Amino acid sequence: MMRHVFAAAVLCAWMALPATAQTRWPNGAKAAVVLTYDDALDSQLDHAIPALDAAGIKGTFFLANVEEADVWRWRAAARGGHELANHTIFHPCAHDVYPADPRYVSEAYTITSMLREIAQQNVLLRALDGRDRHGFATPCGQSLAGGKDYLEELRKAGTVTYVRGVVDTPADARADVSKADPMHIPSRPFGEGATAEKMIDYVREAEQGGGWAVFLFHGVGGDYAAVPDAEHRAFLAWLAQHRGEVWVTTLQSALDWARTHP
Repeated sequence: MMRHVFAAAVLCAWMALPATAQTRWPNGAKAAVVLTYDDALDSQLDHAIPALDAAGIKGTFFLANVEEADVWRWRAAARGGHELANHTIFHPCAHDVYPADPRYVSEAYTITSMLREIAQQNVLLRALDGRDRHGFATPCGQSLAGGKDYLEELRKAGTVTYVRGVVDTPADARADVSKADPMHIPSRPFGEGATAEKMIDYVREAEQGGGWAVFLFHGVGGDYAAVPDAEHRAFLAWLAQHRGEVWVTTLQSALDWARTHP
């Protein structure tokens, strides 16, 4: 009996220990931080990008439903060093997620038509940023077209360099990023009610194991699922003050670094 108790105690103690560092980030940083923003929202152009620029931080923006009037602003964001990435053209989600034009719900797509739309969105992105490599985020965190998962076909097509989802578990913050499956990159959503303190806590999780913290935002001080502008700015200020501890970069840059510095 005592042997089993001792073994259990040892196991619990081992599980309580912080994970050893898995990824060697630049300049000895303890973790990488990636800030991603979905849906090409006005509040990102009005609030997020100016705040990022003021803090000297680059973000990753997954564009869908781009407004013609905003083309020059997204082009300027790319020139400023922000990553523009693919979120499809029409953002097709399952019909039960929210009301949408029935032509642009995921049930109306086939895998072929979904992959064609993703490829076509890359054309717009290249016109905006001049780059020939783009990542992708699944609309609503779903990867279905006509009820079938399209990620493996997207992998075969080689259209995008990675796929960011929405699912996040505590272990993800300590993951060995060099071994991450590029078609299943996790992220943690922050929206209404998010505070700078909660966001900093996520970074601290990543620091414990030399992993990364991939954030997912929608609105910033406006639109929907919006993180308060003041909290977002306070978090950016904290990141700027801790540059020696964390490397804040774009998602593509984090993946590229991890794969060349395992």
